[in-house]
Amino acid sequence: MLAVVVETKELLETAAASLVAGVGITVIFSIAIWGAARFVDLSRGERPVAAAGAALVGGLALAATLAAVAVGIVVMASG
Repeated sequence: MLAVVVETKELLETAAASLVAGVGITVIFSIAIWGAARFVDLSRGERPVAAAGAALVGGLALAATLAAVAVGIVVMASG
């Protein structure tokens, strides 16, 4: 009987999950930064409704980023 040195399927699943999570969280956080920058620009341009929309988008993206980080910590701690 031969010993299995590397579980290829599990390794590929882990690599794919880390790639998706890394790129996904980066994109979501960049949307949060975009929302903050647009909020500042639109506030200076005296466009309060558009500024509020940008702040909402940025806030939701920041909340999603923090939630993803929290889920990641829980997953790591449980395993």
